[in-house]
Amino acid sequence: MGVTTDARRADRRLTRRVAGWRTPLTRRVLPVARSAAERTKLWWGAAVLMTACGGNRGRLAAAAGLAGMTVAELLSNAVLKPLYERRRPPEELIPHNDVDERPDSSSFPSGHTAAAVGFAAATAGTWPAAGAACGVMAAVVAVERVHSGAHYPSDVAAGTVIGVAAAWLVRRSPRLLLRHLVKPW
Repeated sequence: MGVTTDARRADRRLTRRVAGWRTPLTRRVLPVARSAAERTKLWWGAAVLMTACGGNRGRLAAAAGLAGMTVAELLSNAVLKPLYERRRPPEELIPHNDVDERPDSSSFPSGHTAAAVGFAAATAGTWPAAGAACGVMAAVVAVERVHSGAHYPSDVAAGTVIGVAAAWLVRRSPRLLLRHLVKPW
């Protein structure tokens, strides 16, 4: 067996295991996370809260978070999803009835996870405490994507990497632009 086959099997096993979580906590929290993460409502709400309650630091963190989220969504949904067509996990891997509302787009990478991690990581660069709180929410969104059968764990892992990369780009882009625009004489 090749490494690819082993990775695919592990992905399927982990999908089945996470989708099988039926604790009272998962039944209460994950549907709320799913609803809040749709159309990035959760992250816009977090940005409004940071702007309203965090003063200048909150406004800067909200702007960074929204920029990180936007870059992550562009990279995941506009660039990578069209390049890699991957079917969603089959219904037989999901031992509950929440698989009827899955998107038709490619499973790879997870755009929800990329946006969540992009927002949280970019926010953390400006306001670490707010970034940590958003990071917890981003982790819940990532788990929900696998639990609902919308993604394999590897899709979520790729979304996480994209989110971190987007936050890094947002943090570094002003310096990179200045370096290329203002050249020493």
